[in-house]
Amino acid sequence: MAYRIRTVQANEWRTAKELTLAALTDPVAPIAFATTVQDVAGQPDSFWQERAERVSHGTFARQFIAEGPDGHWAGTVVVLVERPGDEDFFDMPVRSPQAHLVGVFVRPENRGSGLIEQLVEAGMKWAWSLAEPVVGRVRLFVHDDNRRAAAFYRRFGFVATGVTVGADREMEIARP
Repeated sequence: MAYRIRTVQANEWRTAKELTLAALTDPVAPIAFATTVQDVAGQPDSFWQERAERVSHGTFARQFIAEGPDGHWAGTVVVLVERPGDEDFFDMPVRSPQAHLVGVFVRPENRGSGLIEQLVEAGMKWAWSLAEPVVGRVRLFVHDDNRRAAAFYRRFGFVATGVTVGADREMEIARP
């Protein structure tokens, strides 16, 4: 099945919510995401509407999805652009413009189909196309117990930076 990689539209917040909740109930969610389904499941519609608005056409955030011909969303990635002076998820200062991949997810029945590569590539292409700020690298954090994800990112050209955050052993990996 051919999937189209595109950005989420603000009016698609219900489908974006469903995909996020599916990701957070995946068996690897505890080591793959910084939030839990319990943290967000009870949020009001306004939370999801505002989130979809931010990632649909925001200057510093975009959500990409893999959409099948039948309209089914099979996967997603969110790209956050971090600028010097910002603080990241771990309250650490950002020193140079970079993109941060978060919320990377492909539904179990679609894994191994190449969608993750297409989603990550689309996110990186968007980040590197920005005129301001000029993004020098794309990074993400991967739990050292999430070997499958770490192996994928290594194949995709990401390398460990040597930065490890928190007791949860989150390793920063980046692609220049």
